[in-house]
Amino acid sequence: MKALILGAGYGVRLYPLTKNTPKPLLDVAGKPVMEWTLEMLLPRKEIDKIYIISNHHFYENYLNWLKKKKTEKKTVFGKWGKKIIIIDDNSKSTDDKLGALGDIHFAIKKAAIKDDILIVAGDNIFELNLADFLKYFNTKGTCIGLKDLKGTDRSILSQYGLVTLDKEKRVVDFEEKSPTSTSTLVAICLYIFAKRDLKLIDEYLDDGFNPDAPGFYLQWLHKKKEIYGYILKERWFDIGDIDSYKKASDYFSRKIKRK
Repeated sequence: MKALILGAGYGVRLYPLTKNTPKPLLDVAGKPVMEWTLEMLLPRKEIDKIYIISNHHFYENYLNWLKKKKTEKKTVFGKWGKKIIIIDDNSKSTDDKLGALGDIHFAIKKAAIKDDILIVAGDNIFELNLADFLKYFNTKGTCIGLKDLKGTDRSILSQYGLVTLDKEKRVVDFEEKSPTSTSTLVAICLYIFAKRDLKLIDEYLDDGFNPDAPGFYLQWLHKKKEIYGYILKERWFDIGDIDSYKKASDYFSRKIKRK
């Protein structure tokens, strides 16, 4: 299995923090956002290679970060010794960005990935039992991470992809940014696509559909094949703006102090 971390956004809602630093490299409780995810991915024997996709504007930032990490032999990076590869999607601004699904497609083609692939947002932090998620994939096949935001204001829910599952946890409805859906299950940027399903991304993009939010692809995909939802019970932080960035920083700072 390969892992792909999406890090090619421009982080405009976090400006000026992201003027010279990509969101995944912003500090949260003493380490970059992305390292919380990498520390979860690196120990898993199922994952043999990790890719990080960047835009051209921040490509050097990621290269410099990785060069520094390679010297830290006593950290999880040195211990597990897995290959981490930075991919430049060649976009230089929000005007020519590829979009999240466009970046997934670009990375798969650039790296010639023909394996199962775990995809995660570089600006999200999950308190996730990854072993359970991988086991779920091995049982079900292509699956997506979900979080139940029951009790959350409907205006906030409508900013996400809203999902309905059947009793087998199969996705039977997916509505991206819907103001009318009654579901409280939101899709989070955490997916595992089986290798046999990767060709469907080509089909979707070749038909001219939206290359940006992966939710639009999932809305299309669940009508083509069976995909399953994995409901995350642990904490999840989607760092999209200053407020969510502060909440994540405060939470993990307190957590570290309690140890």
